[in-house]
Amino acid sequence: MTDPASTAQRSAFPPYSWVWLFASALVIILDLHTKALATEALELYRPVEVFPWLNMTLAHNYGAAFSFLSDAGGWQRWFFIVLASAVSVVLLVWLIRLPRAEWVTGLGLALILGGAIGNLVDRIQLGYVVDFIDVFYKDWHYPAFNVADSAITCGVILLLLDVLLLARSRPEPSE
Repeated sequence: MTDPASTAQRSAFPPYSWVWLFASALVIILDLHTKALATEALELYRPVEVFPWLNMTLAHNYGAAFSFLSDAGGWQRWFFIVLASAVSVVLLVWLIRLPRAEWVTGLGLALILGGAIGNLVDRIQLGYVVDFIDVFYKDWHYPAFNVADSAITCGVILLLLDVLLLARSRPEPSE
């Protein structure tokens, strides 16, 4: 038998999925737009200085993070397409079922989903991911990245903050 108090509590926090899907769509649009601009304006592997610590450098990443498996012979493209597709479906289902009160988790998942789909579109259309943001200090260079990568990183940070700091302060859901 359903407890009326728990039903009232659940209905007070209805799914907020449209907000998260909108945030994911914004990340995808921004990511694909900036990649198109970078592809038009930059020459492959020719840096353009923006600040003494930042270049815009068009790069094609055939691998995953930090060019992992970039020289694996081509099979990695399909592996990363399948992996990103599966992760995106899981994130989408999680977002749709997420209670409204867990907005930090929702925002984190939405950023990760948008970034995953942005890079997935590149892999499907081009066979590689377009990167163009090049941060460095003297001889040290961080691997080139893009808006999707930034969104994924921010999303993971939000999830970690939520798990480590905020989850304890949320009330326990009633059964």
